[in-house]
Amino acid sequence: MSKTLAAWAVEILSTADPATKVSQTVAAAAAWRNGDPGIGRSTPPERPARPARPELLEPREMPRRSTGPKGRLALVHALAHIELNAVDLAWDIIARFGADMPRAFHDDWVDVALEEAEHYAALAARLQELGVRYGDLPAHDGLWGAAMRTADDLSARLALIPMTLEARGLDTTPQTTQRLRSASDEATAAILDVIYTDEIKHLAVGVRWFEFLCAQDQQDPHRHYVEMINTRFPGGLRAPFNMEARLAAGMGENYLQPWLG
Repeated sequence: MSKTLAAWAVEILSTADPATKVSQTVAAAAAWRNGDPGIGRSTPPERPARPARPELLEPREMPRRSTGPKGRLALVHALAHIELNAVDLAWDIIARFGADMPRAFHDDWVDVALEEAEHYAALAARLQELGVRYGDLPAHDGLWGAAMRTADDLSARLALIPMTLEARGLDTTPQTTQRLRSASDEATAAILDVIYTDEIKHLAVGVRWFEFLCAQDQQDPHRHYVEMINTRFPGGLRAPFNMEARLAAGMGENYLQPWLG
């Protein structure tokens, strides 16, 4: 009997080695697309398995990123760490919240998991070209901290992770990519171009299922998003916002009204 998608998700979350996590994600996505596993039901670990390195620091202790030679290593390493977390976040949302959701929900999040795995693999390979490996530099655990704060509520998870933290990447990536090209690092900039395009799709997935849940509960999605941020994200949001990318993903100004000034 084949593994259910939920069982695949838990297996991947329980895998510490990043390369194996990527290969398992590719295998799980292929099985799902071939119509092999059912959705299933399972309990994910509270935290995903992680390799012994990188050392995890508080966000305020992290070295500042830049596009100079040393700063570029820290930047690419930090982005690889974010993308590896994003792989686990996609599988966690399937395992933790997916049992009672439509099949289309799983289609979307399997696609997200696969693309995040591709992003991580590209950045890990780029790190090796730059002379280091993932884990050689410190990283922080802020993204998974946000996941733990929203483990009880799918709408909160969608609001906080894709619609806030991942959306913030859309706000900042174009400037980072421009600085990389100014520093003649076309190889890293090209990877960020792919990530940027895919992250618009991932934000759209978050918005689609957030609005699906709000429609089920007869809630105004814009008002509910503001409520989620006020209760789950201390400090709120900060401009500037990349409204072109956010609008392309279906997240218009009505979601951001309190922070537009």
